Amino acid sequence: QVQLVESGGGLVQAGGSLRLSCVASGRSFARYAIGWFRQAPGKEREFVAGISWSLGNTEYANSVKGRFTISRDNAKNTVYLQMNSLKPEDTAVYYCAADQDRRPPWSSSSLPGEYDYWGQGTQVTVSS
Repeated sequence: QVQLVESGGGLVQAGGSLRLSCVASGRSFARYAIGWFRQAPGKEREFVAGISWSLGNTEYANSVKGRFTISRDNAKNTVYLQMNSLKPEDTAVYYCAADQDRRPPWSSSSLPGEYDYWGQGTQVTVSS
């Protein structure tokens, strides 16, 4: 069992930056692939970025590629999402999720159904 807590959301102007954090409790964090997802009002939850538990390989949605960076610090049980050049369309609740012992270990999934644990979310609002 693992619990995830997101933080770092807030209100920012277009073009600004935010860094989200996802802190995990429980053991074996290093063996979880982590994904960031977001959900805007009236829309489905969508994949933003993912990082594997082995090799730290990363994946990004096309809409955020080049602007967002996902990273992990296993010593701190934390995954970060650095968001730069924010746009109003990035406004959403952002969730982190953990995929336990994902195989192959150098991958992460863009499918919400493949994640075992979810945080409560943090609101990001980008004003124009």
